[in-house]
Amino acid sequence: MQKCSLCKELIPIQFGNVIMQKFSSTIQKIISAFIIVFAFLFPHYTGFPFFSYTIIVLFVIWLFLKYISKESFNDIFFSFKIFQSKAIWSGAIAAIILFSLLQYVIMPLLQRFFPTQTINLHDYDFIKGNLVNYILVMIAALIVGGFYEELVFHGFIFTRFERIFNRQQTVIAFTLTTIVFAAYHFQQGILGMINAGIAGCAYHAFILKNNRNLWYGLFFHAFYDFIGLSFIYAGHN
Repeated sequence: MQKCSLCKELIPIQFGNVIMQKFSSTIQKIISAFIIVFAFLFPHYTGFPFFSYTIIVLFVIWLFLKYISKESFNDIFFSFKIFQSKAIWSGAIAAIILFSLLQYVIMPLLQRFFPTQTINLHDYDFIKGNLVNYILVMIAALIVGGFYEELVFHGFIFTRFERIFNRQQTVIAFTLTTIVFAAYHFQQGILGMINAGIAGCAYHAFILKNNRNLWYGLFFHAFYDFIGLSFIYAGHN
């Protein structure tokens, strides 16, 4: 009697009383594709309060890395051992430059082509003139915008795309990650997605330029969000 091809790709390995599975490259790619879809949809459609969805998504990614692909967060560019203080000040400088370009050059130019469109940031109206809410959202920007989104998109999703596509994998993975990151911000409208796509390219390129060190993208992204949230708090969005 023949075994199915899927069964052949799952090789059981006994560790004490626990049976682990060694997954083939094909199975890993299929599972990682499902996790990419999950990471994209889950935060938008589950209604978890105040960014608590991040814990669930990161837990799913950790399970995949540990038990499916036999990796760690270090393999998706994050480790406390590779932290560099340069990531903080260079990220801040890069954020100021990027925000200035987007706010005063690129977005005004794009609005000529999309005259009826604006970036929808009404989700943050509650921080206008409210110092407590402003501080809380600034902390969330560091954790969610800086750490979570960079780890999920420019760490996990990017490296999964690199493994899915064997030829020219970095270029294809970079492009697809940018598209997914931009689309993830669909609630902000067309200009919001374009803005996020450009910013995502910058964060991602900064990570790759600095030896795939996620700390650079983390602080770049966080400081960019800090500036944007400060504008909203002051009523200048």
